[in-house]
Amino acid sequence: MNTAISGLISISVLAAATAVAPVAFADDGAYSPPRTASGRPDLHGDWTNTSLTRLERPDPAMPLIVDDEARQRMEGMQARVTAAANARTDPDEGAPEAGGAVVGYNYYWLNVGDNLAVVKGEARSSWIVEPANGQMPVSNEGKARIEQILSRRGYADPEGLNPADRCLVGSRGSGGPPMLNNIYNNTYQIVQTDEEVVINVEMMHDARIVRMGEAHKPAPLKQWLGDSVGRWDGDTLVVETRNWKRDHGNYEPVFLSEEALVTERFTRVADDELLYEFTIDDPGFYTQPWRGEMVFRAATGPVHEYACHEGNYAMSGILAGARRED
Repeated sequence: MNTAISGLISISVLAAATAVAPVAFADDGAYSPPRTASGRPDLHGDWTNTSLTRLERPDPAMPLIVDDEARQRMEGMQARVTAAANARTDPDEGAPEAGGAVVGYNYYWLNVGDNLAVVKGEARSSWIVEPANGQMPVSNEGKARIEQILSRRGYADPEGLNPADRCLVGSRGSGGPPMLNNIYNNTYQIVQTDEEVVINVEMMHDARIVRMGEAHKPAPLKQWLGDSVGRWDGDTLVVETRNWKRDHGNYEPVFLSEEALVTERFTRVADDELLYEFTIDDPGFYTQPWRGEMVFRAATGPVHEYACHEGNYAMSGILAGARRED
């Protein structure tokens, strides 16, 4: 088996990077976005957040802004990892040993990206910008709650499996909010009217419906991706989301309690770019509100249908194996 797949994300090389002065970001109102018939910025289209940049910084000591030398070193290292992982598999190598790690043979199904994200003209080592160390500020209470959640992840408990393994929501926070980049299927289709904005998430089958100018539904009405309501702040779409179904709120990497409020801001800053900002205010898991910035670029292709063994035929095998082991 090609062991280079273990180098999936090589961003740790950025620990040697040094901070640089921010590159000027053109936010002086010179860009005028295309507009709908009612005069609102037009966010329609297919967008992608594919990038080597991830939510948290691999090393809290590294800077948010990455200099050119470190960026080239990291992207070059990722290119070498990708090339090695895509090398032809030796047909005489034989099957892997039983009980070993379950890994892919190559990168065929993956699309982790080739470059660090450039947000506001700056190459970024994480989406998180506050706190300054690029880490989610999980409280001691939150850590205890997370430990309890993860203790049920064993395959003997079907309801303890994370919702992506059960084919209920997209993995690694791709459906959001906040909407995070995955190891593949990072395309989002936005459809916009004056009454609603719908975000079709390629990963799994999630469709976020943002109701414009309305109040939140009653708290007992929980939804998988939360209850999202929107409004316009000038040319920025502001979306506030509450009331997640508990299974999704208890799902990594961003855990959300019953008290959580996630505020997102979508601003079209170029014909081919959306600035995406998000703030998580959740005293149930975190010591303080924390904030991130991301870039969505125009996608080169449409959203593709995703099939996650619908009905999850793997579950019967997983449970049968656990019962046999018992």
